Amino acid sequence: MFDQISIIGCGLIGSSVLRRLKKNKLAKKVLSYDNNKSVNEIIKKENLSDQVASNLNEAVKNSDLILIATPLSSFENVINSIKDNLKFGSILTDTCSVKIDVNNIVSKMKIKNSTWIPGHPVAGTENSGPKAGQFDLFNGRWTILCPDKSIEESQIKKAYSFWEAMGSKVKIMSVEDHDKIISLTSHLPHVIAYNIVKTTMSADEKTKNDIIRYSAGGLRDFTRIAASDPTMWKDIFVNNSSLIIEAIDKFSESLDEFKKAIKEKNSEKLLEIFEKSKEFRKSIIKAGQDTDKPDFGRK
Repeated sequence: MFDQISIIGCGLIGSSVLRRLKKNKLAKKVLSYDNNKSVNEIIKKENLSDQVASNLNEAVKNSDLILIATPLSSFENVINSIKDNLKFGSILTDTCSVKIDVNNIVSKMKIKNSTWIPGHPVAGTENSGPKAGQFDLFNGRWTILCPDKSIEESQIKKAYSFWEAMGSKVKIMSVEDHDKIISLTSHLPHVIAYNIVKTTMSADEKTKNDIIRYSAGGLRDFTRIAASDPTMWKDIFVNNSSLIIEAIDKFSESLDEFKKAIKEKNSEKLLEIFEKSKEFRKSIIKAGQDTDKPDFGRK
């Protein structure tokens, strides 16, 4: 597929890509770079990369595909460091959860030698770091690509094929559509999860201990979401703030409607909300985005 691939950032996503590349031998040579020495030691110990680069220039030299899997707050510095050392004809892509901002960063730098194709594998867990990486993390999950209309079809096909080789289903859409959809499907649920945990933690010490001890499945699932990488989610909320605020406003309107139905003991309205929610859940299962096993298949 590619003679040489570089992975910059070796946390959960980056290390999962490395595992897939090595296991399926999808490139003649795989390079990696991370600015955390302990991360690099893990990559070396687990033999996930053919070469652990000591700097960014070394990491991208002669590579046909460069995948940036760093936190959003590091993205601009990475691009600025590598932009003059990219191989002619190469593809530059990423895994960021926000696409408008990263697309603007790359656009203003006017990269010449490489084709920029924004990407986002919609996959992950609440765990972070290279030890959390999984060979099959992307299996059956969507990866969204957001190429500009001016990008050559042959380059888009290469990026498309790369993510298919990772096990992903691939969808192409605009950066605007991506950020709008992900603000509702991913970012808003995290807002809610963080605030449910925050509300629970505000209880007095005895009540809080009882809540932890007797936590039901619903609370456990929200705490799992809220256990996601703090740095990553801080960056997401900063970089997609306007659309997240818009989603919060819509949620607040729905919550007020829900509160009113409860206050008025409006059984008909409550039943309508619950039935529609149950049907929505069935649609997600039918689309293959989850399983119908109890407790999400967890034991």
